[in-house]
Amino acid sequence: MPDASPVSTPYRVLPPNDPRQYDDLAGEWWRPDGAFAMLHWLARARAALVPAASTPDDLLVDLGCGAGLLAPHLAGKGYRHVGVDLTRSALDQAAAHGVTVVQADATAVPLADGCAAVVSAGELLEHVPDWRRAVAEACRLLRPGGLLVLDTLNDTLPARLIAVELGERLPTVPRGIHDPRLFVDARALVAECARHGVSLTVRGVRPELGGTLAWLLRRMRGGADRPGRTEPRVVPTRSTAVLY
Repeated sequence: MPDASPVSTPYRVLPPNDPRQYDDLAGEWWRPDGAFAMLHWLARARAALVPAASTPDDLLVDLGCGAGLLAPHLAGKGYRHVGVDLTRSALDQAAAHGVTVVQADATAVPLADGCAAVVSAGELLEHVPDWRRAVAEACRLLRPGGLLVLDTLNDTLPARLIAVELGERLPTVPRGIHDPRLFVDARALVAECARHGVSLTVRGVRPELGGTLAWLLRRMRGGADRPGRTEPRVVPTRSTAVLY
């Protein structure tokens, strides 16, 4: 008789934006062509906006740090890099890459007011139920004259179509990783930062088209993970309709 036992699957079926997905995908963080490949590209672009530290004590607080993908791109800039995240499996990997880790919610970080020269919040706001509280916390941590660097998805129809309807059908993006109800209107974000005394300059960004298409083609052929491959760059664009 055939075996009637249920067939196991590699990942649980979870609601959109469920944080448990990051435990299921723990082995993907440092694969350059894995499920979090685009986060590597964005981390490099985000780090390029961070100047060198002005003193040896300068602190960079990395909210939603994941497995510490920002760390290699900050090397040599002189910051003490503190990463904050909810997911223990990701934090363990961040610690292995030299990040001082804090397991906490981005809306309630156990660090002092004004402690950070730089606060980074990359691909975080569209994953928290109350992005305004996360922004308030980021601004609280930032010292006067400090730098807030973030990127997120705009609350627009193009963002929902590209990031969810199209993006999550690609072989490199986990299904259900986004909940479009949490996407953040760019004008509201600027206003919220201003309410906390932080001036925000907004620009659109996107992965370069040619490099991304070439990367996807290699990925589908199974050759993208080879050493020496150049990852696509994230470049400025006039439109903030999707990623900014």
